[in-house]
Amino acid sequence: TKRNILVELLTFWKNWHFRLLRDLTAKMKFCLPWRSTGVSVIARPRDEEIEMARMAVQFELEDLNMRPDPEPLLTEMVHEAAYRENTVGLHRFCPAENVRKMDRDVLHAYLRNYYTPDRMVLAGVGVEHAQLVECARKYLLGTCPAWGTGAAVHVDRSVAQYTGGIVKLERDMSNVSLGPTPFPELTHIMIGLESCSFLEGDFIPFAVLNMMMGGGGSFSAGGPGKGMFTRLYLNVLNRHHWMYNATSYHHSYEDTGLLCIHASADPRQVREMVEIVTREFVLMAGTVDVVELERAKTQLTSMLMMNLEARPVIFEDVGRQVLATRSRKLPHELCALIRDVKPEDIKRVASKMLRGKPAVAALGDLSELPAYEHVQAALASRDGRLPRVYRLFR
Repeated sequence: TKRNILVELLTFWKNWHFRLLRDLTAKMKFCLPWRSTGVSVIARPRDEEIEMARMAVQFELEDLNMRPDPEPLLTEMVHEAAYRENTVGLHRFCPAENVRKMDRDVLHAYLRNYYTPDRMVLAGVGVEHAQLVECARKYLLGTCPAWGTGAAVHVDRSVAQYTGGIVKLERDMSNVSLGPTPFPELTHIMIGLESCSFLEGDFIPFAVLNMMMGGGGSFSAGGPGKGMFTRLYLNVLNRHHWMYNATSYHHSYEDTGLLCIHASADPRQVREMVEIVTREFVLMAGTVDVVELERAKTQLTSMLMMNLEARPVIFEDVGRQVLATRSRKLPHELCALIRDVKPEDIKRVASKMLRGKPAVAALGDLSELPAYEHVQAALASRDGRLPRVYRLFR
C-alpha cells in the first residue's frame, strides 16, 4: 500500500527526490549504506491522487503570479520570445485551462512516449558499479511498466529555432508585498541573445562571460564569493541607486543557448534601465580586463568544485552529461578548459552573439518601455544607446 511504501522510504532512505527541468527529468534515491532494499513503485495513480496533483499545480500557478520575485515567470517569457512557438519556447508551466484535462490516460501516454530505454540514464554515486548493474538487472529488466509496452509515438525531435522577439505582460505590481511592509512597485525586464549549446566549444567562454557579468539584487549581502566585483555590480548597481536588480543568466541546451540579463526598477525609469542593460551587452564585445577575466575564471572554477562536493549534484552532473554526450568530462578537464579561456575568446563570442536578434520579456507597468526596434538598434550600435525620442506632449 501507499502507506507501506512511505514507511519503507522514510525508514531506509535519506531522501527521495524528483525534479522536472526544462530538458531533463531526474529521480534521486539516497540509500543508507548499511541497508539496500528494492521498492517497486508502480505508476497507477488513483483518481483522488490525480485530483490532489491538479490542486497542487493550480496552487503553484497562482503562487507564480503573486510572488514578489518574478524570475521564473520572466524566464518562461524570455524563452517564449526567443523561440517563438517551438521547442524550449513552449510553455513549461501548465496553462490553467489545461489542468482539468490531465487524467490517467494522458499521463500514461506521456510516460509511454518519453520514458523509453533510449532516453534514460541510470546513474549512481557512492555505489559499486557491479552492485548498480545487479540492481538494474533485478528491478528494471523484464519489468512491464504500468503504462504498457506499446511503441512510442508522437515523439517531438525538433531542433530549436531561434526567432527573437518580445513578450509583454502588463500587470499591477504595486500590491505584491507578502506582509505589512509595503514592497516597492517595480517593472521587470529581461533581455536575452542567442549563445550556444553545451555541446559546442564556445560553451565554456560563454560560462566565463556569464560569471564575469554576475550581478544580483541591490539588497544582496556582500562578502567573499558574492560577486561584488562583477560588471553588473560595479557598472550598474553601484552607480544607479534606483536599480533594484541586475543579474546575468545563461541557459544552455543540447541545440541552443540563451544569455540573459534581468533588471528591475521603478516604472518611471524603465527606458533608462533598458539603455543601461543594452550598454552592458555592447560592452561585452569591448576590452576585457585581464584581472576581471582571471577573477571570473577563478570564481567559476571555485563554484564548480564546491558544487561537486555534494553527491546530489554529482549524480545530476553524471546523468546530464551521459544523457547528452554519452560521456562525462571530469572536473579537472573542465577546470583546464576554463583556464584556457582568453580575452579574445570572450570578445569573439560576445561579438557573434550581438549580431543576432534580441529576445525581450517585460512585466509590470510598461508605459515607458521602449519599442522592440529601438532595443534592437541599441544592441547594434557602438555605444548601446537607445535612439532619441522627442515628445511634444508628456
